[in-house]
Amino acid sequence: MNTHLNSSKNFSTAKNYLAAAASVLVFGLSSISHVSAAQTLHKTIEIQDQQIFYREAGVDNEKTIVLLHGFPTSSHMYRDLIPKLAEKYHVIAPDYPGFGHSSMPAVDEFEYSFDNLANITDAFLTEVGAEQYTMYLMDYGAPIGFRIAAAHPERVQGLIIQNGNAYDEGLGDFWKPIKAYWKDKSTENAKVLQDSLLHIGATQWQYTNGTRNPEAISPDNWTVDQAKLDRPGNKEIQLELFYSYGTNPALYPQWQAYFREHQPATLLVWGKGDYIFPEAGAHPYKRDLQNLDFHILDTGHFALEEDGELIVDHILNFMQANK
Repeated sequence: MNTHLNSSKNFSTAKNYLAAAASVLVFGLSSISHVSAAQTLHKTIEIQDQQIFYREAGVDNEKTIVLLHGFPTSSHMYRDLIPKLAEKYHVIAPDYPGFGHSSMPAVDEFEYSFDNLANITDAFLTEVGAEQYTMYLMDYGAPIGFRIAAAHPERVQGLIIQNGNAYDEGLGDFWKPIKAYWKDKSTENAKVLQDSLLHIGATQWQYTNGTRNPEAISPDNWTVDQAKLDRPGNKEIQLELFYSYGTNPALYPQWQAYFREHQPATLLVWGKGDYIFPEAGAHPYKRDLQNLDFHILDTGHFALEEDGELIVDHILNFMQANK
């Protein structure tokens, strides 16, 4: 009798252990699935004969956020933002041709213009199946993204604008030598830009100028970016894009008309210490956008480096409010 009772007790205990183990396994698998969804994948796809590198994370059936990078960086600038957004959303961040890990054809083999970068980015989004999306637009990402938005307003579910310009007020003193290049694409004017904007000191300055604490900004940023700028032929690419930037101001009225007509839900987060795109370029958005969540941050050009957590909170709140 005692043997039977002990056997029953042991069997009951074993069942409890198995149930507990199963619960742990289910929780573990759930955690693994969660981690996998937020894990950033590094992919390459051929678009118009160019190899386009992109980072992707998140759940396919959730809303898509497209992150468009600035100069002189790449999707690398979003490396910390991507997994945080991917916990709730599908996130894609491409490198343009000539940047990051994408193809870098020579200037005589490829048209380095904002029109063409927008065309390739648009084709990329179509190829990866991004039918509707919210776009994060920073620096060069703004003229690329605004071209796409104006051409396909039905695809844009929202805009996140971070130090990206669409108004004449946003082009301050920094742009004087670049404007001179727009007027006269001479060797002398090109040399001024190359000597002042394409060396390691200038790249570091872009990250640290206007920040609260420059020592909080990792030197990995400008080291990685400069390594790409220093590739043979890349400085010529950047000079072509400096020149092509001159096509953007003429499109500002068109983009502003898009804002007024379509009223995309917009989050603006702007580093007020940015000398390249100063705070004066942020406020005009209020004229044209009615559904505008507006935030001026006490940091510089690459606002994510110093205020990444704050920007994540703003994005998540914005996305939740504009389901």
